[in-house]
Amino acid sequence: MRVIYIECNMGAAGDMIMSALIELHNDSDDFIKRLNKLNIPDVKFEKQKSVKCGIHGTHINVYLNEMVENEKIHEHVHSHHHNHHHHRSIADIKNIVNNIDLPEKVKNDVLSVYNIIADAESKVHGVNIENIHFHEVGTMDALADIVGCCMLINELSADKIIASPVNTGKGTVKCAHGILPVPAPATANILKDIPIYNNEIKGELCTPTGAALLKYFVDEFNSMPLMKVSKIGYGMGTKDFDTANCVRAIIGDTEEKKQEVIELCCNIDDMNGEMIGFALNKIKETGVLDVFTSSVSMKKNRPGILLTCICEKEKREEVLKSIFKHTSTIGIRESICKRYVLDRVEKSVKTNYGSIKIKESFGYGVVKKKAEYEDLARLAQENNISISEIKILDN
Repeated sequence: MRVIYIECNMGAAGDMIMSALIELHNDSDDFIKRLNKLNIPDVKFEKQKSVKCGIHGTHINVYLNEMVENEKIHEHVHSHHHNHHHHRSIADIKNIVNNIDLPEKVKNDVLSVYNIIADAESKVHGVNIENIHFHEVGTMDALADIVGCCMLINELSADKIIASPVNTGKGTVKCAHGILPVPAPATANILKDIPIYNNEIKGELCTPTGAALLKYFVDEFNSMPLMKVSKIGYGMGTKDFDTANCVRAIIGDTEEKKQEVIELCCNIDDMNGEMIGFALNKIKETGVLDVFTSSVSMKKNRPGILLTCICEKEKREEVLKSIFKHTSTIGIRESICKRYVLDRVEKSVKTNYGSIKIKESFGYGVVKKKAEYEDLARLAQENNISISEIKILDN
């Protein structure tokens, strides 16, 4: 399985994530050329080498061609103090993105990430998302970072993205609204349900853009898995600390998940339906991976059932005892099987009647999604509707 691991020991900013990911790309120079040909309004990308604490990496500068000549624009709106009053709404952002020559999937990803930022800002400021307005310079800079990251992730084609817990930094940050705690309120809102920490580094290490990119793309926040590494990328920040100020991205392959499992089978022809049902429920209580029955024709053409249990090796004795105890069989067959499984994550999504959980499975080049039945049934019951009337909304 192709995996990208993002190390956030020095936080996460949009330009740093983009800079780390571009080092994983097979042709970073061509990628920058294609970014600039997108003609994002007023935006120009420039890739440069950067060294932090002796480590060589990349930093991608985002310039605004006409508005700020030869001035590097910082990560997000909180760090801007320019003397202009241009603002853009979320509707303006959607209009810009829809007019950029991007694959539809990338456009959807860009808008989904920006919606996460807008939703967080709306909650912090207590206004509807449609009424949120972003400072134009910060907005275009963040949009440029998001577009670059979404394109890179699409082209790197990883099956799974894992990230470390996120270092937010600590202290305060000065913005247009005054002095705010780190992480800034919008960032803190986005980072809900994501493992975060801070150490002795003072300053804002994780920005709203960085947090939103992680929130949207990362499947799992955990330590680095066992993997065969292909490339390592270092995305450098602009500030200097005693610790190398960078996001590290690693791409490689992990072994597809496979397990050795036990299949236990027996034929039964002298139990009625109620007894079989009770036996299945008791066998399930042992923690089997699966248990089921199928119709078979036994000796002398008697109809019967084949009872099959699949369990982990450690559960063998417990399952055997349960089968013998709750069925009439006097013999059980065993086979050792290899079981291949997809990776699975659980996510919360919005529907036209409320939020539900979906199980997303991926690996072997496929992605499968399934809504949690209990959640669908609950919404159907609460709203006196059928399950088929519940529609999952686009992010």
